[in-house]
Amino acid sequence: MLAAGLTLALAASAVQAQLVVLSGRMGERALLVVDGQPYTVAVGQTVAGVKLLGWKGDVAEVERSGRRYPMRVGETPVLLGVAPPRSAGGREIVLSASSGGHFTAGGTINGKQVRFMVDTGATLVSLGKDDADRLGIDLSNARQGSTQTANGQVPVWLVTLNSVRIGDVELSNVGAAVLPQPMPMVLLGNSFLSRMNMKRENDVMRLELR
Repeated sequence: MLAAGLTLALAASAVQAQLVVLSGRMGERALLVVDGQPYTVAVGQTVAGVKLLGWKGDVAEVERSGRRYPMRVGETPVLLGVAPPRSAGGREIVLSASSGGHFTAGGTINGKQVRFMVDTGATLVSLGKDDADRLGIDLSNARQGSTQTANGQVPVWLVTLNSVRIGDVELSNVGAAVLPQPMPMVLLGNSFLSRMNMKRENDVMRLELR
């Protein structure tokens, strides 16, 4: 069963950096949703610390704190202001902590992009149903279960992910729980972490394949 602090962990993670979605385009203007607040942004304009630099085809390029991020309409939200993961030789992932001490990483599930947050209290990799639908995960034959969260018992679907990849490290057949409510990030739980050796030194976490 997932950790009882699941909902609290999600709420805490959302405030450490800006969660940005490119929801649409109007000519050269971008429709950005920054931490839940919608904005219509012209090229060169800055809103909530996020600047629209321009377009390359259907890809918008935005900037925050000197770092650039590509975004496409309808893609999973991007967490701005968190250092990307590094990998070494396909066996090790090196993550840097955010200002709040959370470790997040971009990666893929079944070849499609997601954003992970390391959660050692979660038994399984955990994601919302909206992400599961986007990733093409079939829930019609999934086992039913439940988990205790800060808001009480929540039903879940139990599935097996074909692949979970961060950097050059990829694991197959990873157990996961799909929750009915949207989640700002996918929780990287122990169905992935238990197959890694974990070391933390101050604000750096190293995950190495066993």
